[in-house]
Amino acid sequence: MTTRRSILLLAAGILFTLAPASAMEPSAFTPEAFLGAQQAGKPILVDITAPWCPTCKAQAPIIQELTSREVYKDVVVFHVDFDNQKDVVRSFNARSQSTLITYRGQEEVARSVGVTDPAAIEDMLAKAVNGS
Repeated sequence: MTTRRSILLLAAGILFTLAPASAMEPSAFTPEAFLGAQQAGKPILVDITAPWCPTCKAQAPIIQELTSREVYKDVVVFHVDFDNQKDVVRSFNARSQSTLITYRGQEEVARSVGVTDPAAIEDMLAKAVNGS
């Protein structure tokens, strides 16, 4: 006899199988990892965030959705904790949380503070990926 639980487990398994592949998982910032990504010429997004920040919470699903797209799958996303990584925040000359900075290798190509418009964030990622 089929139970509700077995039907739900089967449905969940099918949905998990059909879900698109996830993008590269964001990483906590370390100077070594950042330098390595720069030296490899990777497109990079530095996300200066704070857990209490409503703007950061609005940016997170946008960044996740965009970096799950094939065109942005190679973007390396580094999270910098605004409260606990003050030295890193200063090294990026950031003055507040919800700062997004994109790099194409070692060159900074875009920067924004408090932007939650998906098109604007996508434009930043495009600059990191395409250089334009």
